[in-house]
Amino acid sequence: MVILTLNCGSSSAKYQVYDWDNKDVLATGVVERVTQDGSVITHKPKGKDKFVLESPCPTHKEAIELILNAITDKDHGVISDMSVIGAVGHRVLHGGDKFTKSVKVTPEVLETFRSVQDLGPLHNPANIMGIEAAQKVLPNVPHVAVLDTAWHQTMPASSFRYAIPKEWYEKYGARRYGFHGTSHKFVAEKGCKLAGLDVNNSKVITCHLGNGGSVTAVLNGKSVDTSMGFTPVEGVVMGTRCGNIDAGLVTFLQEKEGLDANGVNTVLNKKSGFLGVSGVSSDGRDINNAADNGNYRAALSQKMFAHSVKKYIGAYSAVMGGLDMVIFTGGIGENDGEARERICENLEYLGIDFNKELNAKVRGEDVILTNPGSKVLVATIATNEELVIATDTMNLVK
Repeated sequence: MVILTLNCGSSSAKYQVYDWDNKDVLATGVVERVTQDGSVITHKPKGKDKFVLESPCPTHKEAIELILNAITDKDHGVISDMSVIGAVGHRVLHGGDKFTKSVKVTPEVLETFRSVQDLGPLHNPANIMGIEAAQKVLPNVPHVAVLDTAWHQTMPASSFRYAIPKEWYEKYGARRYGFHGTSHKFVAEKGCKLAGLDVNNSKVITCHLGNGGSVTAVLNGKSVDTSMGFTPVEGVVMGTRCGNIDAGLVTFLQEKEGLDANGVNTVLNKKSGFLGVSGVSSDGRDINNAADNGNYRAALSQKMFAHSVKKYIGAYSAVMGGLDMVIFTGGIGENDGEARERICENLEYLGIDFNKELNAKVRGEDVILTNPGSKVLVATIATNEELVIATDTMNLVK
């Protein structure tokens, strides 16, 4: 069976064509600038040259039609026609506390996504549009929603509740949800397999670090605490998100700067983090270059980032009563050896014997980064959220 995975953002649509029977990725790609001028698809078919085409996409429907045309094209396509597609898996950011696992898309499920879209205002509307657009183009195949928040529903109330009036929790669902669930699940399981650990009898901390970042305590294969909260702004320092901040400071700055709720939300989500501290960029690579050239603010943002991740590693080892393994993944986690080294510095007390020389050589690979005999392992694992989407889709279709 061929499975198409779709990850629709507000102005993009990422996709992958997966041949389940042969466990093979036939094509990957992305349509960018959806709903904007200059929409363009970048299509990467296996064994063929990359294909790039500008084509208007006023809605996600046109974007998905563009994807289907690309994957069935006689020159750069990878399947004969759309009838080959047996199912479509969709990434959905937020399901509130309504779902504990992936689910087949029905009208009732879509209505539930709409009912909680206030919890994910930047992502859920686009996710819903992507599903509806794909259903119009592929109406006769099953569609499955794989939710970022679902995997974290194993967290106990002591982890997910905030110490705020109970009425706010009951009326508005004001609680910790957590994100990057598909990535945390994938790398925890793959990392344990690489290390020869039983994931169902393990204490693992997974660090998904990219432009957005989150850290999760994975006890016996289940999420018991995670750094992102009600929204993805909580937790570690990120590209443009501030991470943890005193709520009193938010109201103080809102009053001093004369900002409304939308204004302060924009600053904390889009103008803070690496960008706000460094004044250079939200991209870790740009930050590294600036720091190497003596930019103090860029170097400070590096240190703040490492400090914020390190704190969660210490906290979550305490939460789980010990630690077997720390896993790095995501754009920074997989590729930035200096960031990994800064985070692991002074963690010897946990039993980590970090191999700095090996770490400096590793980019985008699945590698154990500690020396033989290290009590606690550290690894980098390349995440594959699309494979999780395809797997969950296949399991539900079966």
